[in-house]
Amino acid sequence: MQSANTTILAGIVLIALGVLLLLDRLDVLESAAYVPMLIFASIGAVFLSLFVHSRDNWWAAIPGSVFLGMAAVAAATRLTDSRAVGALLFLFMAAGFGAVYVRERANWWAFIPCGVMLTLAVIVTLPEELQGTPVAAVLFLGLAATFGLLSLVPVQAAEGTGGMKWPLVPAAVLGMVSAILALQSVALFIAVDFAVLTVMILAGIGLLVYGFRALSNGHGNRVHGP
Repeated sequence: MQSANTTILAGIVLIALGVLLLLDRLDVLESAAYVPMLIFASIGAVFLSLFVHSRDNWWAAIPGSVFLGMAAVAAATRLTDSRAVGALLFLFMAAGFGAVYVRERANWWAFIPCGVMLTLAVIVTLPEELQGTPVAAVLFLGLAATFGLLSLVPVQAAEGTGGMKWPLVPAAVLGMVSAILALQSVALFIAVDFAVLTVMILAGIGLLVYGFRALSNGHGNRVHGP
């Protein structure tokens, strides 16, 4: 059945390609530009059909999303010249990796490339004024969020089902890097030295408040104790 469906789909694609090229050859329609779009969409549809027909074909969502994303980019490019068009490819790829996890929950690793693709989609849409350090800050922030969410994904282990703890380590490190880069990007308005010193002073004030509250609670416990 699956082989028959693939054969039918391939036949439809060949007919469509032939018609488009014939119309272009006869100067009826400038359809040659649509051929790559149709090829990408057809290949993506083949992989998508494989993904839908069998749970064992979870891998087909990845190449399928890539080709469908390329088709979407090719179509959007003919409608607009916006640089944000490139985000479509990353969004489709993120959806592909998300589908891998939804189809087979044991594939928790798909969360990582899914988050990376979503982060790249955001970066592509950023205005040119934010290029440079702000882009790096967004990249590391997206990666930190990806690993943070990964720690919430339930995973089957010997002691039962629960979230993983190790993703919190890279999430914390990447989050710190993102914060540092964000502070550096603020240098467009405030000198980095002043920003760092301000953070140090605020952190010191926080430590003093915490210390005095701890001492106050300690004295209160001794006064009211037996």
